Amino acid sequence: MRIGEVAKATRVPVKTLRYYEEIGVLAPPARTAEGYRNYSPEALDQVGFVKASQAVGLSLREIREVLAYRRAGVVPCQHVLLLLEQHAREYRDRIAELSDALATLEELIMRADRLRADDCSPNSICHLIPAPTSDS
Repeated sequence: MRIGEVAKATRVPVKTLRYYEEIGVLAPPARTAEGYRNYSPEALDQVGFVKASQAVGLSLREIREVLAYRRAGVVPCQHVLLLLEQHAREYRDRIAELSDALATLEELIMRADRLRADDCSPNSICHLIPAPTSDS
């Protein structure tokens, strides 16, 4: 298969496929006598795996590691599980941070309902967002 056919079948731009090849995510294909890339049907599976992996949060670096295991004949599922667990922890931490930020925003919005524009001191930029105290 030529690169355009792979791009059409996977809905991944040709430029992206070339990039994947350049960084080692997609195995370099054989070349025709004219120098065109000639992908095997397995390339579709590889690109599908890349897209699915990105959808669950894996980075291209992590995906490259997983594919390297597979190319070396090692079943990478345990490594993938560790990556997924790590991402789940990071997502939980990020959700907690976002929940705290949302609570702060909601407090500021409620505070804004009680303040008037003339309450804004000339020494502050905007009284809706209080400056931290020196002991913060």
